[in-house]
Amino acid sequence: MDPRPYQIAALAGLLAFGLLVLDFDIGPSRAALLIGVGLLAQYMFGRAAGLRRFDPKSALISGLSLCLLLRTGSPALAASAAVLAIGSKFVLRVRGKHVFNPTNFGLAAAVLLSGGAAWISPGQWGSSAFLAFAFVCAGGLVVHRALRSDVTLTFLAAWAALLFARALRLGDPPAIPIHQLENGSLLLFAFFMISDPRTTPDSRAGRLVFGALVAVVAYFWQFALFRTAGPVWSLFALSPLVPLLDRLLPGSRYEWPHGGTHAQKAAAPRPRLVLVGRARPFLLRVLRREG
Repeated sequence: MDPRPYQIAALAGLLAFGLLVLDFDIGPSRAALLIGVGLLAQYMFGRAAGLRRFDPKSALISGLSLCLLLRTGSPALAASAAVLAIGSKFVLRVRGKHVFNPTNFGLAAAVLLSGGAAWISPGQWGSSAFLAFAFVCAGGLVVHRALRSDVTLTFLAAWAALLFARALRLGDPPAIPIHQLENGSLLLFAFFMISDPRTTPDSRAGRLVFGALVAVVAYFWQFALFRTAGPVWSLFALSPLVPLLDRLLPGSRYEWPHGGTHAQKAAAPRPRLVLVGRARPFLLRVLRREG
């Protein structure tokens, strides 16, 4: 089954919870702008690429994810992030496979190009154990159906091991790394961004290597360079390595069920040989004899 409807439902529920309960610093109008521009960009890029039908699922996922993670006071910048996220799927491709997770690319591009006017919200979810459990359950359903739970679990295991090793080295109590793991944005990244089946390595071995590398680079970014949003920037930096991992550790490429978003180009009609009248049985006998 196509995992995207489950992912859309989970992200929409998280956004509604954030708006109604957690008082997110993003209003309904900004959320509508991000989602609407994402859908429009999907339609326009799809028409330019020759897709024969409009599939909104991928654009909805990107728009909802940007609502949850991107923060900026500029509506134009928010709209640009949505356009860049969707456009990256169609423009930045290697052997027919897009390089960056759309949400990850839109976030990184908006922050890099804004000069500080946009940022990634890292801790708006708090550290509630109940909320973390809800993230895990919703995300677990998504990655199970997308067949990419291995990269998610590898990243989380490596990230947790690094945090506990750091706490042990510094003499910190276990409550500190546990608190760092009880982060909604971290789980949102692990279950909804790095697990994207269209941008992860094709083979299981490649995904295990990739998940561990993302965790190591994220740790270096966050605790050696003292920057925020380490996993997001690590994924952005390492995504161009996926084509190399696919070449070194080849595997079956994931395709969305029923052709998906990127396999819907109108196909030219196949030529057929039409045999009419008395010529048909004669030619069929000749072909059988020759065969």
